[in-house]
Order: sequence, then structure tokens, then C-alpha cells
Amino acid sequence: MIIPNTLRGKDFAAVDVEGNGQTPPEIIEIAILPASGETVVVDEMRSWLIRPARPITPIVTRKVHGITNADVKDCPTWQDVSDVISTALNDRILVAHNANVERRVLAEHLPEWTPPMVLDTLRLAKAVWPGLVGGYSLEKLVAHAELDDTAIADHGHHRAGWDTWAAWQLLVRLVEESKFSWDELVEAAAPAEYVPPREPEGRLW
Repeated sequence: MIIPNTLRGKDFAAVDVEGNGQTPPEIIEIAILPASGETVVVDEMRSWLIRPARPITPIVTRKVHGITNADVKDCPTWQDVSDVISTALNDRILVAHNANVERRVLAEHLPEWTPPMVLDTLRLAKAVWPGLVGGYSLEKLVAHAELDDTAIADHGHHRAGWDTWAAWQLLVRLVEESKFSWDELVEAAAPAEYVPPREPEGRLW
């Protein structure tokens, strides 16, 4: 996939996490797609299944991602993989759908990590496609934009790999359709704390 000019010259990490349904949540699956340069290849995406300290609740298995305790019983713990995940995220702009969820959960798991910028495809979709009939879930937006999910079909919807690749494709489509500059993209897609204040307009006296 070709990276639009607006996004070039920056390093991104599209991310999705799945949790165990506990409070606070523990990450049981994470996928990270690095994006830099001119193209992105789905084969560069990495994903991890992680064994949590507390069990996965039946309701989140049934209604969200389908991951069971049996699926993760022989997987590494977060402590086993946290260093490699931190390295994969370090100094990269976070891209995710409803990104505040990923940012909050990751910050709880990686206290030393702070992304230099966050781009939320949910926020951006609402800016580019206001009043969209059917809502703004990632699955609905993939269908609306007729995005190609065949490269990740084996991941299954609501699994970290599917959501990560879908979020990146959605970002690219929205950037291409909106023709936003980088500053316009940040204003439309970033959480408020990442949007620089506007310069006051000059006044003639």
C-alpha cells in the first residue's frame, strides 16, 4: 500500500489491543503495523498473544474477540514481551480506531512510553464523513469505504491484526479523500491535547 504524501517523512505505528475484560484490563493480544517511507506491507505487521495474570472473562470472549483462556495458556506474559513491544512503538505516531482506548491501555502497561502524536481514525472519519448512516464502528467504516480485508481475512474481525490493518487502510483512505494537509489532519484526527493552539490572526490598528 502506497503511503500518501501527507503522511510521508514520519514514522507511524498502527495498533490494536484486545483485553481480558477485567478491571483494569490486561492486554491479551496486540498487533503493531510499522509504517514509514513510501509503502506499507501487511507482512510487516507483528502480533502477540499474551497470557494475562487474571483470566479472560466469558463475556468478552463471546461478544468481542473470541480469544479463550485456552488460547493463551502457553503464551508469554506481558513482562516477557514488553521490551520488544516498547521498541516497536518507540518514537512512532500512534494510529488506532478510537485511539484513546489503545493509548490509555498501553500507557498503563508501558509507563515510560508516550507517543509523539496520536491519530484517531474514528475522530477523522467523523470529520470527513459527517452524519454517516450506520455509525462509525471500524467494521462499518471498512464496509462503507469498501476496503480490501482479504490480506487479513484469516485474522477474523475484532482480532488485533484485522483491526490494525483496517485502521491503517482507513487512515489512508480518509487522508486521500479529504486531501488534508498534515496540520489539517492533526486538527481533525488528534486528541485535543495534541493539537497545537491556532496562531491568533493579525490585526490592523
